[in-house]
Amino acid sequence: MTDLVAAEHQWHDWIADACRAVDVDPSAVDVTGIHGLTKEIAHGFARPMAPVGSYILGLAIGARTAAGRDVDAEALTDAIRSTFPAEG
Repeated sequence: MTDLVAAEHQWHDWIADACRAVDVDPSAVDVTGIHGLTKEIAHGFARPMAPVGSYILGLAIGARTAAGRDVDAEALTDAIRSTFPAEG
């Protein structure tokens, strides 16, 4: 087993534990999507805002879910991306 594979197992175990601790379905955690968004925020806007952007996405998904609304995580992610300041 490679170091990365071992680390990913540890991460998935932690995600499951963290989700269980706050009563969230771990299958709702899109690790790849979250990493992609935080990378884009860090490189396209400001590194310190990467976890904040993920938190905002989580709030949006949670609010829509609680209200019984459809959740389109990709559209929400695109909406967050659209707020990055224009380069120039």
